[in-house]
Amino acid sequence: MEIVLASRNKKKIAELQAMMSKINGVSVKILSLDDIGVYDDIEENGETFEDNARIKASVGAKKGYITIADDSGLCVDALNGAPGVHSARFSGGGDDENNRLLQEKLKGLPKEKRGAQFVSNVVCIFPNQNYEIKTCGKVEGYITEEAAGTNGFGYDPYFLYEPFGKTFAQLSAEEKNSISHRGKAMEAFAAEFEKKVKEFNLN
Repeated sequence: MEIVLASRNKKKIAELQAMMSKINGVSVKILSLDDIGVYDDIEENGETFEDNARIKASVGAKKGYITIADDSGLCVDALNGAPGVHSARFSGGGDDENNRLLQEKLKGLPKEKRGAQFVSNVVCIFPNQNYEIKTCGKVEGYITEEAAGTNGFGYDPYFLYEPFGKTFAQLSAEEKNSISHRGKAMEAFAAEFEKKVKEFNLN
């Protein structure tokens, strides 16, 4: 079975391939957008993470493929959930500029008012069955005043996960995947996908 992950991120594709290989009785090959001839950027103009994931998944679905997409970001309590769906373009610049703006907006706030969540929504569309799977994963933490760690990307150096006492950028890939928002959403997706494959007799 060929499934499209609406992404060009090789790490995401490899992670999903490994996850899907654990599903009993189903042989799955994960394709990227490039593999199905989609080379243009997809405009993510939804109001929620789920909206944006659905927009991306629909691109592959329209070509007849079962397609998975995720959208994720940082939601800060003191900023009423911002940057949210605008996480990647919060400042209009790159990661450094985004983090600088975040620190400016939280300047002077004590730890108890710097709570935040990383959120990931996954949408999978089955075009022939006119059916979709929706899952969500969240992880709680808070925004530190100083960066720590060199792993990860985006807001990871400032997002502290208290049970481990480390920022996401200080975690190994294995540690992060075990507790991350995307890991939780994808794990829930894989379980639901296995049920639907059997129901639709797709294997």
